[in-house]
Amino acid sequence: MSRLPRTIRLDPSDKVVFAQAAEPGEWAVVGTFLFWGRNAGSLSRKEQIAFRSGFLGVESFGFSTLVTVQDARPEERAALVDALAQQLVKHLGAPSLDLARPAAEEEVALAESLCADHPINTLIALHRQQDGAAIREQFRTLKPRDETAFSGSHLQGHDRAFHFVEEEVEEHLDLFSLRGSD
Repeated sequence: MSRLPRTIRLDPSDKVVFAQAAEPGEWAVVGTFLFWGRNAGSLSRKEQIAFRSGFLGVESFGFSTLVTVQDARPEERAALVDALAQQLVKHLGAPSLDLARPAAEEEVALAESLCADHPINTLIALHRQQDGAAIREQFRTLKPRDETAFSGSHLQGHDRAFHFVEEEVEEHLDLFSLRGSD
């Protein structure tokens, strides 16, 4: 059994900051290959955020700010390689699955090496920066606590990054009166 990263969403911010947010629980890879040969300054705002801090969820081809280390059975790892190879053909124009599979295998091996020495449920965050033509990656880990202030079972021992409170406002706004006259 190996350890691989899965996306996790501690708050709704990923749905706002990324053009395409990964769904919680997807197998993920680092995904830096999406930015090779691109100048970070020429990216859109949401692409820049994905460049700086996004792991790539393989199923959705969307981004996640955080991943959590999870055990993966050999058949799950093999399915991840196949799914990533299919995404490379679909989204990046790889000529065939046979040619995409070695690249997918290399990317999954990198994700596996990132998780290998960490306990289950460790959170990993990523920071990328461009250094000339090179892209530098830094990873931070956060270990789960036994008890947390806001914890729920889906948070796996991690507090929420933000606490959102919904409020009802009893103010009436008349949009027709604001449109002005023609």
